[in-house]
Amino acid sequence: MTKPHSYCRACLAAFLMLAAVPAEAADVKELFAIDLAGYPGKEGRMIEVSYPPGTQDVVHRHNAHAFVYVIEGQIVMQLKGKPAVTLKAGQTFYEGPTDVHVVGRNASNTEPARFVVVLLKGKGAPVLTPVKE
Repeated sequence: MTKPHSYCRACLAAFLMLAAVPAEAADVKELFAIDLAGYPGKEGRMIEVSYPPGTQDVVHRHNAHAFVYVIEGQIVMQLKGKPAVTLKAGQTFYEGPTDVHVVGRNASNTEPARFVVVLLKGKGAPVLTPVKE
């Protein structure tokens, strides 16, 4: 016979795992890519990210200079060791090549958010690399 408190712990753990999974994933659209003349092995890449309501990214890094511009809605961004910031349309954010992005999410559970990211990175390197905390 299972003890009631161990059953409750298992239910709570399952609920927390489900709650951590976003209802929808971010949609990423490639806008532009170009080799950077004068910087061998480097490229510039521009992407548009759409966060449906409640969407949240995994902890990651870009191994790039990443310049963010919010087009619509509000997003919450946080780099490891720094406070979280909430950005609205027209605001910007920067991530450096060694930064770990610990929070990236839509600030709203009811409204979408969209932003553009310009990445200056190694040619052929992934746009995003998940990081285990």
